[in-house]
Amino acid sequence: MNEFKKVLNEIRKVINGKDREIIITMLALLANGNILIEDIPGVGKTTLVLAFSKALGLKYGRIQFTPDTLPSDITGFSSFNKESGKMHFNKGAIFCNLFLADELNRTSSRTQAALLEAMEERQVTVDGHSYALEKPFSVIATQNPVGASGTQLLPDSQTDRFTVRISMGYPDFDAECQMLLNRSKQNPLDNVKQVITVDELIDIQSKVKEVFVSEDMAKYIVMLVTATRQSSLFSRGSSPRATLSLKDMAKAAAFADGRDYIVPRDIQNIFVRTISHRVILSSESTAKRINTDSALKEILRTTRQPKI
Repeated sequence: MNEFKKVLNEIRKVINGKDREIIITMLALLANGNILIEDIPGVGKTTLVLAFSKALGLKYGRIQFTPDTLPSDITGFSSFNKESGKMHFNKGAIFCNLFLADELNRTSSRTQAALLEAMEERQVTVDGHSYALEKPFSVIATQNPVGASGTQLLPDSQTDRFTVRISMGYPDFDAECQMLLNRSKQNPLDNVKQVITVDELIDIQSKVKEVFVSEDMAKYIVMLVTATRQSSLFSRGSSPRATLSLKDMAKAAAFADGRDYIVPRDIQNIFVRTISHRVILSSESTAKRINTDSALKEILRTTRQPKI
């Protein structure tokens, strides 16, 4: 898919050595999903979002979350208009195509909850009135996993609404050297160009939805998710919403690979990033120092895959 490669090339102008994370983010956007970026400060989380908004021509909104951020800052609020004698709705920051919830875990649970309806239903409700969000619409949230001071843990109901979770991590030596050279004279974000239009992105998302899922592939997806619920490696498995997310991401992966049907590798390649934030390790796994990614890879290894 030429459009896919064009977008990736634009993002690589500002993000060096993180092709895996770039691809997962792009697939989630093609699946019309939401992305949680969990990492330490300064590794390029916000830069990644800005680059995608420019390359895809998306209207961009951002809130830097703090303890005093209010739900109305996100959704908007109603005020009385003296001239018309009626209540007027003032749109909040979420009325955009790509909303960056920066350091989401630094605000109150009440404010965090203001995103739930938007993430699931692509609308917000204020004073009993529902307002549809623009298409396409995705939330990309960041949070710092270390240093609990001033943070509010995201509730499971919200974490489960993120299609994937990624972590940028430190760049390797060569990538960090390249970053220094790229930024020696100008901000590389200035060089990112729009390579597809919003209408083209919406059309691609529609085509992704049409990707065929055979009965064998559907059973394979359900078997993997069911395994997380039955395995002794986990005290809590993933939800039916995770099953849907896994299907959506597999469709996007197949489409990006130039196919209109999914195969096992489409599911396998995105399984860990789609499921890791939806499960809880058992005490047995913790005692054996087994991490979530390793446990999920064990699920992949032991679950019989269908033959093609």
